[in-house]
Amino acid sequence: MKALIQRVKHASVEIGGETTGQIDHGILILLGVEKTDTPELADRLLQKILKYRIFNDADGKMNLNVNQVEGSLLVVSQFTLVADTQKGTRPGFSKGASPQLGEELYDYFCEKSAKEIHIQTGQVGADMQVSLLNDGPVTFMLEV
Repeated sequence: MKALIQRVKHASVEIGGETTGQIDHGILILLGVEKTDTPELADRLLQKILKYRIFNDADGKMNLNVNQVEGSLLVVSQFTLVADTQKGTRPGFSKGASPQLGEELYDYFCEKSAKEIHIQTGQVGADMQVSLLNDGPVTFMLEV
């Protein structure tokens, strides 16, 4: 399971011209699910994200996590994160989860997240437009 996380001042996702998820200060998570992923890996990734210290403290150092700054999460499914890009000029998706498993683990991740922090979401399989104002910019790729 992979997550590209971005510290944002605000972020939103639109589907068909309608805003379906929107946060102010927090983390935009682009979530990629592989066919070998499990709920246990989703739990580990979520805890890593929630504890990841990417927000500035009073001294301007990245020492605070999203909960400590009272931020939110915007979770967007993005299967292209798990693409194999090592060879050629066309990505391969053989490592990606089936649509059913991808949706199950995305939903699981979002449900677990909502128990710990305010979240908004996109929609698995939808054509989404994601807007954000990256704060920093601060962006990290996390894998479990």
